[in-house]
Amino acid sequence: MRLSRLRHAVLFSAALALLAPTQASAGLLDEVKAKGVLTVGTEARFPPFEFVENGEIVGYSADIMREVMSAMPGVRFERLDLPWQGILPGLAAGRFDYVATSVTATRERAAAYHLSVPVADATMAILKRKGDAEIAKPEDVAGKPVGSQAGSAQLAALQTLAGQLEKAGTPVANVTTYVDFSEAYADLAAGRIRAVVNSLPNLLEAARQRPDVFEVVQPTFGPKTYFTWAGRNDAESADLNALVDAELVKLNQSGKLRELQVKWFGAPMDLPNALPEPAS
Repeated sequence: MRLSRLRHAVLFSAALALLAPTQASAGLLDEVKAKGVLTVGTEARFPPFEFVENGEIVGYSADIMREVMSAMPGVRFERLDLPWQGILPGLAAGRFDYVATSVTATRERAAAYHLSVPVADATMAILKRKGDAEIAKPEDVAGKPVGSQAGSAQLAALQTLAGQLEKAGTPVANVTTYVDFSEAYADLAAGRIRAVVNSLPNLLEAARQRPDVFEVVQPTFGPKTYFTWAGRNDAESADLNALVDAELVKLNQSGKLRELQVKWFGAPMDLPNALPEPAS
């Protein structure tokens, strides 16, 4: 009897030993630390958040990520520069560990992914050509050709606005979609469209860079919206998601985010330390 109990105890201990490595490596953060590499998806065509300068990805998000990486000593940061349309599907397919690019928080995305705490204001606005007196408010795009990025929350906001204008009897002339916003800005400058819908910080940057060509229409429209980052919404990714969220909250509370906002946008933003439920 005593030998039988001893044998069972030995077998039980061996089973625990076999399970222990699996449990210890179950979290994505542990896997990242073991590899020594954090791979993220980004779209480096969204200034001033992410863009390429002298062959390097720079911008507001790049500066934030540099601060976050200090919480993972010994881990190298690797970015995959991808078209926006492939970023969230690529995350879901496991092509990379995390998304460090401007993801507009929507109810649909919050259900499918882990959206981080807010990194910037993303409320929608309209860009027009300088001096276009026919567009003084968002509703003035009625009857005019307008553009935005394919597959984006900005396009969805434009389509919502277009639907409201159509119900009022004055639909937009047409909505053109683009792979990235630089193409939309080029068409706006050339007069092929009359306005571009994007998030306010991006439009302010476009107007700042070309003040003789572009002008932002105020006020903004639609509900208050935020930019976030994104991780997979599963148990394995929970530890990495939690670390990034905690670091973003620290940066917001310390004033570092405001410092970076002044650097890249010219003014600070008032951001919550938790993502409010998206309005749509």
